[in-house]
This record gives sequence, structure tokens and C-alpha cells, in this order.
Amino acid sequence: MNVDRRALLTASLALPFASAAAAQTAWTRPADLAPDASIALWPDGHIKPPSGLVEEVVQRSDDPDASDRMLQGITRPRLDIFRPAKPNGAAVILAPGGGYRYVVIDKEGYELARWLRTRGVTVYVLFYRLPGDGWTDGPDVPLADAQRAVRLVRSRAAVDHIDPARITFGGFSAGGQVATSLLTRFDANVHAPIDAADALPARPDALAAIYPVVSMDLAIAHAVSREKLIGANADAARETLYSPERNVRADQPPLWLLHAEDDSVVKVDNSVRLREATRAARAPVEAHFFERGEHGFGLMKAAGLPVAIWPELLWNWLGSHKIV
Repeated sequence: MNVDRRALLTASLALPFASAAAAQTAWTRPADLAPDASIALWPDGHIKPPSGLVEEVVQRSDDPDASDRMLQGITRPRLDIFRPAKPNGAAVILAPGGGYRYVVIDKEGYELARWLRTRGVTVYVLFYRLPGDGWTDGPDVPLADAQRAVRLVRSRAAVDHIDPARITFGGFSAGGQVATSLLTRFDANVHAPIDAADALPARPDALAAIYPVVSMDLAIAHAVSREKLIGANADAARETLYSPERNVRADQPPLWLLHAEDDSVVKVDNSVRLREATRAARAPVEAHFFERGEHGFGLMKAAGLPVAIWPELLWNWLGSHKIV
């Protein structure tokens, strides 16, 4: 299913593509990683957090120049927005990882958001609900938040100066499981419509998964993510439903995959299987596998390795699909 571009543009601003000069902007770590704005995914009172759930930010780094925060016990799913000075019309929604136990803030969220922002992209970092925190319909709350994020961003096209037909969803690690679930189940009925935004499509125009958790197959699954998402004793039907590589479809968005062969946390087989299944479905896919990089390299930990080129590879792919 393709988004009707002309219909969506009636509520948005048509803006030019990024210039060649903007595409060459180098990334340097900023002193201030704060977003420009933050918006709730759901209207006040629409979701009720489980009793006793407390949201907390935990700093995992002792290096003042390398912040590594995580958000746990998420009670207010939201989008933190990074707005460029000169928007080029492209939008990227990022779902950081954290093994479905927490959501990383800096390494897989704010850092890439700042990098993309310097190139004219409007970026939304998604802090999604965690399936093991006691929410009703726990396994579906990350997907519901991802669907809602795409629809909400589309509804804000005119406000945020984006093209609603140039929206990319990207995910890292367990956030890659959120992303690849959206890849194949963008139209799954996982929440009731609540406002005009929910009448808009939840299918992103492109999707990137970076060292993603994908499969719930015990042979290759990330054990912690699997247990948090579907439980330790899930039956075969449940395992299949929450394994995106088993649910690929010809009308899914173009897919970009990145993984290190030496990843000891999330096996590279997750990306390999999804690539093969996507090719078999004759859906568009581009995959990059690097010898070294381990897990969770993001931007900073990739320094000095061949995998450090990955943001440029992603940028070029987005350009080839006319997203940037």
C-alpha cells in the first residue's frame, strides 16, 4: 500500500531536497543534547500507566563528554523533536534500543538526531512503552506507539515543515524490533482510533533497522527482548506473530539493514533472515554487514572501524529513495 502523496500534501508544506553542501556536513558532538521540543504521543488521560510504574532517567557513563543515559519505567510515551534551521522536508523517527527493559537516550537517539538535523532533517526520537512494564496488551504497546508516532508526525506536517510522504522510521537493537514490527504490521489493529491523526496511514515511506532484534525464534532471538515481549514460554503462534521475518509482505516500505558479523548480543542472523525473507517477497531491501563493530556501536563507538561509514551509507540510500 502506497501513501497517496497528493492527498497528504494538501495539509503540508512542499519543501526542497537537501543541497549537496548540506550532505557533506560533518558531525561533531554538541555540548547540549537537549531536543527543541517534546510532544506526548497520546492525549492526556488516554493511557493509564500500570500501578507503581515510575519513570526514571539513569546515567550510565562517567565521562562528561560521552553521555549515555537510559529512560526506564516509561509512563509518558513521547516524541522529542530536533528541528533544523532550514528543513529540507524529510522526517526521521528514531526508536532507540534497550532490550525492552529501557530506552537509550543519547547513543541511539539524540546523537543521530543531531547529526541528521545538521543536514536539514526534522528528527523525532520516540520513547515508547515497554512491554514488560505491566501495560494492558503489553506485547502490542511498542507497535501501537510506533504506529501512533508515524500518524502523529504526518498530522504535524504543516507545523513542522515536513513532507508527509518522506517519513523514515529507524530503530536500533530492540528499537529495531519495534521498527521491523512496524515494517510488516503497519496496518495491524493494535489500538482504537482516537482523533484525526489516526485516520492517516501508519506505513512509513522508508525503514532502517540497525543491529536489530528481529526474530523470536529461540535459536537466534535476543533472550531478554524475547522474554520481555512475548514471555519465556510463548507458543509457536505467538512466536510467529512477533517475528517480523515471518510476516514480510510485498507492500512493506523499502528496508535498509545494518549489522556487524561479530555482534555477540544480537546475532547477525536476525538481519540475514529478514533480508532473505524480504527478497523472497520481492520487496526492496539493502543490507550492509561489517566484519567488526560488535553491538551498540551507534556513532561514537564505530570510530576507527570500517563500519563508521554507516551514516553516509544510510544517507545515500535515503537519497536514492527520494527521502532526502
